[in-house]
Amino acid sequence: MKNVTHSFVFLAHWPFAGSFGLNTDILATNLINLTVVVGVLIFFGKGVLKDLLDNRKQRILSTIRNSEELRRGTLEQLEKARIRLQKVELEADEYRMNGYSEIEREKENLINATSISLEQLEKSKNETLYFEKQRAMNQVRQRVFQQAVQGALGTLNSCLNTELHFRTIRANIGILGAIEWKR
Repeated sequence: MKNVTHSFVFLAHWPFAGSFGLNTDILATNLINLTVVVGVLIFFGKGVLKDLLDNRKQRILSTIRNSEELRRGTLEQLEKARIRLQKVELEADEYRMNGYSEIEREKENLINATSISLEQLEKSKNETLYFEKQRAMNQVRQRVFQQAVQGALGTLNSCLNTELHFRTIRANIGILGAIEWKR
């Protein structure tokens, strides 16, 4: 502290003219140099600094305006997208409901068609079984009849002799003659 006060006292004892010397007090010369540099910077740099700051301010303001415009545009696009999404969701729900009802309708149609086909197949099967049964019964009857006729012929051939044969023929002729005479 003593050095600081000593330097201010020393400034008061400077010679006025005619002598040129080296000032060895560093604090005093640095303070003067600093004051001069700051003064020159303020005087000359004030306009340049003001222009730089104004340009920077204008760029920042234009960036803010552009950002606001982009934000507004983005919000509008977002709102349009939300509206479109709602429309698409409604359409999807409608398609889904229509699809479900169409699937149910097709399912019912398929079930009905299948039941009709099954009924027709059952009817056709029953008819086929009936006809096959009738055919088999007819074949059995025919075979039984053939066997009966063959058995009767065999019995007749073994039991009939010529005399019995002639008597049978005469009896039949008599029956036929009586039928003819009645007419």
